[in-house]
Amino acid sequence: MKKINGNKKEQEAALAMPLKNVYLLLIGLAVIALGFLLLAGGGSDDPQVFRQEAMFSFRRMVIAPLLICGGFVFEIIAIMKVSKRKEDERV
Repeated sequence: MKKINGNKKEQEAALAMPLKNVYLLLIGLAVIALGFLLLAGGGSDDPQVFRQEAMFSFRRMVIAPLLICGGFVFEIIAIMKVSKRKEDERV
């Protein structure tokens, strides 16, 4: 196995994408996770009782799906983003 000894540029060259793109991927993943957290919950202790205001709330019907879809779009942008600098040029 090859051991990487060197400066930051050599370590970034060993990665599949620049470090900035990896950070953007992690931000997109956090947005998706937040969307799923907002989507969760709303259960009832009694299965015979249906609470419509908890199930069909604005948070679950609008905000959470927008965050999830926006996170996936952000992930695609983060993967496709190419730096304009000459030293980050991919071979």
